[in-house]
Amino acid sequence: MKYFKFAVSSILVMALIMMFIGCAKPPEAEKSAAKTAMDAAVTAGADKYAPADFKTAKTNWDASEAKMNDKKYDEAKQGYVSAKAAFEKAAGAAAAGKKAMTDEATKAATDLEDRWKILVDAAKGVEKKMKDKQEAWAADAKVFEDGLKATKDMIAGDPIGANKKAAELKSIIDKWDATFKELAAIPDKPVKKGKK
Repeated sequence: MKYFKFAVSSILVMALIMMFIGCAKPPEAEKSAAKTAMDAAVTAGADKYAPADFKTAKTNWDASEAKMNDKKYDEAKQGYVSAKAAFEKAAGAAAAGKKAMTDEATKAATDLEDRWKILVDAAKGVEKKMKDKQEAWAADAKVFEDGLKATKDMIAGDPIGANKKAAELKSIIDKWDATFKELAAIPDKPVKKGKK
């Protein structure tokens, strides 16, 4: 009889434990907080300006989602807490990353402008030797000037795009710089003296 009471009480204790384990609630509050932090990080541009931090946070989020599907709610709860902290860190890093990209794009635009002025002066120096290249130079000059204006306009809103555009414009400068150096190396034709 003693063993019977012990067995029954053990079964009841095990049943209660299983019931509590089976009735664990999903961590909805933690999930919601992590989702809010993720949305804020995306809005801040963390995926572009702090990609490593954002990737870490997203990995935590995805792992927590998998734990939720497996009904491992305690592990999912910890994962959402970690994901929230990581998304907040990514959002903070995004602001610094965007500022760095903006500074880089501003410097690139200024450097392009300075190099363009030097290139225009070089074009004037070889103007007589550019007869067959004059139209191409005029077309590229127009593309460059429009592109430089677009680059400057992009800096505040899309510094990554502005940096890409600056790299494209740099190739125009490099192309014409090489062309003008080649033309400058060609000796001038001697002036023919007329008969007296």
